[in-house]
Amino acid sequence: MKSGDTFVPSKYAKLTPGMVRLNLVIFDDNHNFRESLLQYFQLIPDIQVVGAYPDCDELPEHISKLRPDVILMDIDMPGMNGIEATARVKEISPETQVVMLTVSEEEDRIFQALRNGATGYLLKKTDPEEIAESVRSVCKGGSPMSPAIARKILQYFRPINSENTTPKTITIEKTSENNDAQSTGLTPRERDILEGLVDGLSYKMIASRFYISPDTVKNHIQGIYRKLHVNSKGEAISLALKTGIAGKPKM
Repeated sequence: MKSGDTFVPSKYAKLTPGMVRLNLVIFDDNHNFRESLLQYFQLIPDIQVVGAYPDCDELPEHISKLRPDVILMDIDMPGMNGIEATARVKEISPETQVVMLTVSEEEDRIFQALRNGATGYLLKKTDPEEIAESVRSVCKGGSPMSPAIARKILQYFRPINSENTTPKTITIEKTSENNDAQSTGLTPRERDILEGLVDGLSYKMIASRFYISPDTVKNHIQGIYRKLHVNSKGEAISLALKTGIAGKPKM
């Protein structure tokens, strides 16, 4: 499909009563990868791909016309790259959530994408099921990230003690971390689950890690939000990264 072609979604799985369908647009110049996503989402009743394009040449027209709930955005594309395109999307449709879906793990690109308005950052090796869950999550206030990306962000904010290196931006004292962790009132299990969020895990993956049900994870996360005085997963992750309250990262 060339940019500008009319996109006609195939027949999708039927919605169940009470289910809300999210409109998704994909920008990716890899034809095979784009087509594989299209085929997968045809099986997902609550997510409908309303547009899929190999470049962002006509991005303003596509966004203005389709007003998608979520965009899966590649970075390396001919013409306008995905990082630049993300900023344009947020100018045109601030309510549209952009999740980067790329092979790039470069720190500069990660942070530039987030600065330009991306709400999530996934690597293309992410399982399709997790991509779909991320589309849902980002519409509920989440900030889905592949574990490798979440780890890079975490390391960016952690202290660097090596004699040959210097901190990049923020230095967090250990005593401050301990005080912050105690003052929040989080239980050990809540801190474990918060660490899972920082690692970029979905509710289902956190449940599997700790051998509990997804509903139990949701209940713990509600308690985390209440104790940290935040309203979304993104806010909880941001606070955890800045204060170290999620515990020592696994190396």
